[in-house]
Amino acid sequence: MLELSHYLGLFISAFTAASLLPVQSEALLVGLLLADREAIWWLLGIASAGNVLGSMLNWLLGRYLLHFRDRRWFPASEQQLQRAERSYRRFGHWSLLLSWLPVVGDPLTLIAGVLREPLWRFTVLVGVAKTGRYLLLAALTLGWN
Repeated sequence: MLELSHYLGLFISAFTAASLLPVQSEALLVGLLLADREAIWWLLGIASAGNVLGSMLNWLLGRYLLHFRDRRWFPASEQQLQRAERSYRRFGHWSLLLSWLPVVGDPLTLIAGVLREPLWRFTVLVGVAKTGRYLLLAALTLGWN
């Protein structure tokens, strides 16, 4: 059985991977899956929970980000914000099913907060997407049939 520190490390890795920082949690998950096949569901649950909670932090940051749009350091122009809003509105909340993708997924969760996506729908869609990714990774790693 894995030690508590392994589970905590996986949670922190998955949480951080959902941020805008360039962190990956997949390699750690694969290593832990291969080290202890008995803990599959615990590992998937912990990785999924960490990743979804990290995305929820992005949503929360996005929700309050616009309060600072008049500041010089604000990272996006009004034109960029309008373009992001048009794209999000065009594809709708279903685009959150792509939140598992590298590069575009994490900013998408931030934009959902900026555009006031309801938290319940955000959590369901992001939860499905991120948990699905980890399930697929586990299946590929362990050769589930």
